[in-house]
Amino acid sequence: MTSKVTYNGELRTSCEHLRSGDTFITDAPVDNNGRGQAFSPTDTVATGLASCMLTMMGIKSRGLEVDLEGSTAEVTKHMAAGPRRISKIEVRLSLPADISGKDRKILEHTAETCPVLYSLHPDIEKEISFDWVL
Repeated sequence: MTSKVTYNGELRTSCEHLRSGDTFITDAPVDNNGRGQAFSPTDTVATGLASCMLTMMGIKSRGLEVDLEGSTAEVTKHMAAGPRRISKIEVRLSLPADISGKDRKILEHTAETCPVLYSLHPDIEKEISFDWVL
């Protein structure tokens, strides 16, 4: 088992990663009867995409002997109705400018083939951009 999720009432859950004991909470968003005081479940999906991309790039960067520390991703999630679902995820990655063109291509390909990206439904539009500016 990977995790345990407990419903706490009032549209809030507690999520525990069993191996580490690390936890986080989710709240339903304000536009769906919630308080919006924490990540919503769909926020965690969109954020998971960016986290996976940076993690996979970090793994690849070791072999390339480049440093991605301090890189960031800005995530925007768009919702649709009928049924309510994620319709689009935008990820804007900001990465070190001193990485060569060849290594940039390798790292971009790595990000664009991460497991979370491959796991998302094909109807979800994904807009990924790479800004080599840090």
